[in-house]
Amino acid sequence: MTLPAAHPMRLELSEEVHARPPLPLAVPARVSCLALLSPPGARAEEWQSLLRLAARCGVTLPEAPGSHCSADFGRFRLKWERHTEFSRYVFVVEGAGEQPFASPAIDQVPADWVAAIPGQLIFAAHCELVRGDGPPDHDTLSSRHFGGHPLLGSAIGGGVALAFTDFRIRDDGYSRILVVDRGMTPQQAGRAVQSLLEIDAYRVLALLAFPVARELSPSLYRSERELAEIANVLVQADVDSEPVLLERLTRLQAQIEGREADNHYRFGAAVAYYEIVQRRIAQLREERLPPLQTFQEFTERRLGPAMNTCAAVSARLESLSQRVSRATQLLSTRIEITRERQNQQLLGQMNRRAEMQLRLQGTVEGLSVAAVTYYVVGLLNYAVKGLPAHALGVDPGVATAVAIPLVALLVYLGVRRVRHAVADAAR
Repeated sequence: MTLPAAHPMRLELSEEVHARPPLPLAVPARVSCLALLSPPGARAEEWQSLLRLAARCGVTLPEAPGSHCSADFGRFRLKWERHTEFSRYVFVVEGAGEQPFASPAIDQVPADWVAAIPGQLIFAAHCELVRGDGPPDHDTLSSRHFGGHPLLGSAIGGGVALAFTDFRIRDDGYSRILVVDRGMTPQQAGRAVQSLLEIDAYRVLALLAFPVARELSPSLYRSERELAEIANVLVQADVDSEPVLLERLTRLQAQIEGREADNHYRFGAAVAYYEIVQRRIAQLREERLPPLQTFQEFTERRLGPAMNTCAAVSARLESLSQRVSRATQLLSTRIEITRERQNQQLLGQMNRRAEMQLRLQGTVEGLSVAAVTYYVVGLLNYAVKGLPAHALGVDPGVATAVAIPLVALLVYLGVRRVRHAVADAAR
């Protein structure tokens, strides 16, 4: 039966749940893991580095870079994974060395190639899988393999293995994890080692946010004090000081938004990494080995407080940004109200000036009527006097006096008509 047209990402999404499977490990085995920070754009460079290693070992890899690959290089197996901000390299050598950690898996990889891997090293660890039946001597393990440092460890996977580490970087630059097999299958061994390596790696990656949190704390304190000072002044601020306060708030808000934008990803990544650590610990299904601390206890006592500090600083930064934004809005509202009040006063002054202009205009119109009437009557008087005495039948003075009201009325009507015409044209 023919299926409908498939979504272009159907196959990719279906295969995603099967991506990055753990390598099956036959006990005894030696594992070395490197994690290097690098930008996403470095994927092509990392893949070219892997291609050069494959060419030296006579191994064929795909030409196109993917997000992960596994290959057998003869003397060792390699698993490479590309994540958002780092890449992880896992090297596996089957069989035990003379003694644990004496000949780690990374020794089988060309040293010059390892030194030239792109990126900045953030995590490096050796993990040894050995067989064991009797109860372990913790003091002996510590003195032989961990420099006498206090160990933490537990029985994992329902008792099929024991895991020990001290989470310390030794002189060679690697931390160490020892896994004692008590009946694991190769798949169980692979999952256990991957979980243990990821606990250590993601623990370090999560802590990348801790120095950022410590550096931000003093500047956040100064910003909070400045905001408090501005808020106190804002209560009694006058019209002249409001623009100054708004400029201070705007500058403060820009600084805080810049800090939040610069560090938002780091704090978000720390939360995600810490969740991965907790999930991987849960997958171990730990059982206590008195008197050792378990991985869960160590994480809660050592990593948990650092993550709480990061969460608190991130919350302070977000809260401060919101408070500054509210203060800016409040001050902007006050300035807007002040401007509206000033505009109302200005409009009132304009109305009063318009009324005065109207009154002055009426006065001028009255004077204009009187002046025009005076000149017109004067002209009529000259005209009447120039006529013969018998032409009008009345005295010229009487004729002029009679003409004054009529001329005044005509002039008034003319001025009024002109004023109405100008007013209609202005509408």
